[in-house]
Amino acid sequence: MSSNMMNKMIWSMVLVVILYGNWEIKIVKGEVSESVCREERSIGKKACLSVLFGSNPSAKCCERARVTHWECFCPIITPKLAAILSPKRIIRLIQGCGRTVPRNFKCGSITTSP
Repeated sequence: MSSNMMNKMIWSMVLVVILYGNWEIKIVKGEVSESVCREERSIGKKACLSVLFGSNPSAKCCERARVTHWECFCPIITPKLAAILSPKRIIRLIQGCGRTVPRNFKCGSITTSP
Protein backbone atom coordinates (compact mmCIF):
# COMPACT_ATOMS: atom_id res chain seq x y z
CA MET A 1 0.00 0.00 0.00
CA SER A 2 1.37 3.41 -0.95
CA SER A 3 2.21 6.06 1.62
CA ASN A 4 -0.40 8.41 0.13
CA MET A 5 -3.13 5.76 0.42
CA MET A 6 -2.10 5.02 4.01
CA ASN A 7 -2.31 8.73 4.90
CA LYS A 8 -5.80 8.95 3.39
CA MET A 9 -6.93 5.94 5.41
CA ILE A 10 -5.50 7.37 8.62
CA TRP A 11 -7.17 10.76 8.07
CA SER A 12 -10.44 9.02 7.22
CA MET A 13 -10.25 7.11 10.50
CA VAL A 14 -9.46 10.31 12.39
CA LEU A 15 -12.49 11.99 10.81
CA VAL A 16 -14.74 9.07 11.79
CA VAL A 17 -13.44 9.21 15.36
CA ILE A 18 -14.05 12.97 15.52
CA LEU A 19 -17.58 12.66 14.12
CA TYR A 20 -18.38 9.70 16.35
CA GLY A 21 -16.90 11.55 19.30
CA ASN A 22 -19.21 14.53 18.74
CA TRP A 23 -22.19 12.22 18.53
CA GLU A 24 -21.06 10.41 21.65
CA ILE A 25 -20.79 13.67 23.59
CA LYS A 26 -24.44 14.43 22.87
CA ILE A 27 -25.45 11.12 24.39
CA VAL A 28 -23.19 11.50 27.40
CA LYS A 29 -24.78 14.88 28.14
CA GLY A 30 -27.94 12.93 29.02
CA GLU A 31 -26.18 11.70 32.14
CA VAL A 32 -26.16 15.05 33.95
CA SER A 33 -26.74 14.57 37.68
CA GLU A 34 -29.92 15.80 39.34
CA SER A 35 -27.91 18.09 41.63
CA VAL A 36 -26.29 19.78 38.62
CA CYS A 37 -29.73 20.17 37.02
CA ARG A 38 -31.21 21.70 40.20
CA GLU A 39 -28.36 24.20 40.31
CA GLU A 40 -28.69 25.05 36.60
CA ARG A 41 -32.45 25.58 36.94
CA SER A 42 -31.99 27.78 40.00
CA ILE A 43 -29.34 29.95 38.33
CA GLY A 44 -31.41 30.11 35.12
CA LYS A 45 -34.56 31.22 36.96
CA LYS A 46 -32.69 34.06 38.65
CA ALA A 47 -30.92 35.14 35.47
CA CYS A 48 -33.93 34.92 33.13
CA LEU A 49 -36.98 35.73 35.26
CA SER A 50 -37.46 39.13 33.61
CA VAL A 51 -37.82 37.43 30.20
CA LEU A 52 -41.09 35.87 31.38
CA PHE A 53 -42.41 39.39 31.91
CA GLY A 54 -41.54 40.55 28.38
CA SER A 55 -38.00 41.89 28.82
CA ASN A 56 -35.17 41.00 26.50
CA PRO A 57 -32.64 38.55 27.95
CA SER A 58 -29.73 40.00 29.89
CA ALA A 59 -26.13 38.97 29.21
CA LYS A 60 -26.33 36.58 32.18
CA CYS A 61 -29.56 35.08 30.87
CA CYS A 62 -28.01 34.57 27.43
CA GLU A 63 -25.01 32.90 29.02
CA ARG A 64 -27.36 30.50 30.84
CA ALA A 65 -29.22 29.82 27.57
CA ARG A 66 -25.94 28.84 25.94
CA VAL A 67 -24.53 26.62 28.71
CA THR A 68 -27.51 24.99 30.42
CA HIS A 69 -28.06 21.33 29.58
CA TRP A 70 -31.31 20.63 27.68
CA GLU A 71 -31.71 17.56 29.86
CA CYS A 72 -32.08 19.79 32.91
CA PHE A 73 -35.00 21.92 31.83
CA CYS A 74 -36.89 19.94 29.16
CA PRO A 75 -38.42 17.47 31.67
CA ILE A 76 -40.10 20.34 33.56
CA ILE A 77 -41.91 21.68 30.46
CA THR A 78 -45.38 20.28 31.16
CA PRO A 79 -48.39 20.94 28.91
CA LYS A 80 -49.60 23.49 31.48
CA LEU A 81 -46.26 25.34 31.46
CA ALA A 82 -46.04 25.14 27.66
CA ALA A 83 -49.47 26.81 27.44
CA ILE A 84 -48.24 29.70 29.62
CA LEU A 85 -44.97 30.17 27.74
CA SER A 86 -44.84 31.29 24.17
CA PRO A 87 -42.67 28.53 22.68
CA LYS A 88 -41.95 30.47 19.47
CA ARG A 89 -40.80 33.51 21.46
CA ILE A 90 -38.66 31.42 23.82
CA ILE A 91 -37.03 29.63 20.87
CA ARG A 92 -36.29 32.98 19.16
CA LEU A 93 -34.76 34.29 22.39
CA ILE A 94 -32.59 31.19 22.82
CA GLN A 95 -31.43 31.48 19.21
CA GLY A 96 -30.84 35.21 19.70
CA CYS A 97 -28.51 34.31 22.56
CA GLY A 98 -26.43 32.21 20.19
CA ARG A 99 -27.69 28.72 20.91
CA THR A 100 -28.96 26.51 18.11
CA VAL A 101 -32.35 24.90 18.58
CA PRO A 102 -32.64 21.80 16.39
CA ARG A 103 -35.65 21.28 14.12
CA ASN A 104 -38.18 18.66 15.30
CA PHE A 105 -36.59 18.88 18.75
CA LYS A 106 -38.80 17.60 21.57
CA CYS A 107 -38.35 19.47 24.82
CA GLY A 108 -40.95 18.43 27.36
CA SER A 109 -44.37 19.25 25.88
CA ILE A 110 -42.90 21.46 23.15
CA THR A 111 -41.71 20.21 19.77
CA THR A 112 -39.94 22.65 17.47
CA SER A 113 -41.10 23.02 13.89
CA PRO A 114 -39.62 20.86 11.13
